Amino acid sequence: MHQVLAYIKYWLSAIDEHSLHSPFLFNFYNEVIKESDSSGFEDIEAIHDQLLRSTQTLEFQDIGAGSRVIRSHQRSIRQITKYSSTPARFSRFLNRLIRYSNSRSILELGTSLGLNTLYMSRSNPNATVYTIEGVKEIAALAQTNFVQAKAENIRLIQGNIDDRLPEFLTAQKKLDLAYFDANHTYDATHRYFEMTLPYTHPQTIIVLDDIHWSKEMNKAWSEIKSKPEVSIALDMFEAGILFLKKDFEKTDLTLRF
Repeated sequence: MHQVLAYIKYWLSAIDEHSLHSPFLFNFYNEVIKESDSSGFEDIEAIHDQLLRSTQTLEFQDIGAGSRVIRSHQRSIRQITKYSSTPARFSRFLNRLIRYSNSRSILELGTSLGLNTLYMSRSNPNATVYTIEGVKEIAALAQTNFVQAKAENIRLIQGNIDDRLPEFLTAQKKLDLAYFDANHTYDATHRYFEMTLPYTHPQTIIVLDDIHWSKEMNKAWSEIKSKPEVSIALDMFEAGILFLKKDFEKTDLTLRF
């Protein structure tokens, strides 16, 4: 019920390019959000379809908020693909976002089956996508998908994000784009944002997935977007986009996607 009400609120308040007066946001909307590009990802879509046909079952313990639909520790790959995969439309948006920003150092929290990771890896031949997955059984399957897609610019890190993220950030030192799609809880979302912030720069973009997953995720989004380091916050319902540009006045918009 929470998500239904959240979507109604989003739908009633969302605007498109015709209501954007900032040249930066007008261009961003038309070039990244509104643009549609469904070609060039056929092999990733083929992997997605292959996973949907799989009869293999995995047994594992969720880390974080878990699935809204499946509560069992035993899940088929088909179920994981059907209920946990990001829609291809949003994955293509992430690809455009990285191309638009020319991001090279990209962090993903929550690899899952690696489909989103593959879309992001195609965005920039000079980019490296670092992705952290807590569940070793899922990470192993994602790595198989990376090999099948011949994705050589993905670095998979397996382990609990709370342990592996500080190690990674200390070694990496700078991030161009961070995508949080793991442990959809209030505390974890805040923690990941605060841990990542010292390693950002004014051009860094942070994407928070599932900001309307629950009331506590709504609260986390509202508080994070109000932080002084954030200049532009864009609610696309599927996710929230945060810009840290210092030369922009505080902007908070809900955009039709």
